[in-house]
Amino acid sequence: MDTKYMGTPKVSAVIIAKNEEKMIGDCLESLIWADEIVVIDTGSTDNTSEIAKKYQARVVTYTSGKNFADWRNKGKQEAKGAWILYLDGDERVTPMLRSEIKAAVESPKHISAYAIPRRNFILGHEFKHCGQYPDYQIRFFAKENLLEWTGDVHEKPKFVGSLGHFKNPMIHEKHETVSEMIVKTNKWSEYEAKLMFEAHHPPMTIPRFISAMAREFVLRMIKQVAFLDGPMGIMYGQYQVFSRLVSYAKLWEMQQKGEHSK
Repeated sequence: MDTKYMGTPKVSAVIIAKNEEKMIGDCLESLIWADEIVVIDTGSTDNTSEIAKKYQARVVTYTSGKNFADWRNKGKQEAKGAWILYLDGDERVTPMLRSEIKAAVESPKHISAYAIPRRNFILGHEFKHCGQYPDYQIRFFAKENLLEWTGDVHEKPKFVGSLGHFKNPMIHEKHETVSEMIVKTNKWSEYEAKLMFEAHHPPMTIPRFISAMAREFVLRMIKQVAFLDGPMGIMYGQYQVFSRLVSYAKLWEMQQKGEHSK
């Protein structure tokens, strides 16, 4: 018998995690106020599950899901609360956001979902530009109005009803090292390239490579004024251009293999 709460919980916090032993403790600490904590463990080989259990979280091992949409849908299925708050292991709820969430739960307004602003810390530096703030994430839902999550790479929720916006942010400790950034880029560029390939993206040519890199540079360095975050901003903006290049390079590689297999 679950003794953490009696009856139906109001707020279920759902965390998607894999090998997050360095980060998940702070995430769980920021959620001890929730009526229920559910950790969807997607295949950890470290102490992620053991740490979660110390915080009385219910750990559900789910390795058959293919992407974040699948994992978040599993979280909805497992959550017992009338409201669901989704977090990743490297995200934290601030005290002010917690108060705002509790007020929303008790509010007579019929709002189905809330977008939460996110403060992103990259390599220990808080970014205000380069698309990193307010970086709204739709993560808090009345469970009955959340239909499903969709999307292979950048998952999105489908819900019925109105969308509200919280004023207070959550914290996102995005990357600790450049090596971690590169590992993530290598992983997600595979998904992005595959999606573009399956969507029959036009063959990558020199002009298309130049155009793609130029668009990303203009977006990050000019429109999103990455340089206003100082040297770190310039480095990160340029890194996003590199990330885009990797995705298109892998797309080109897939296209070449596809041509040769004909």
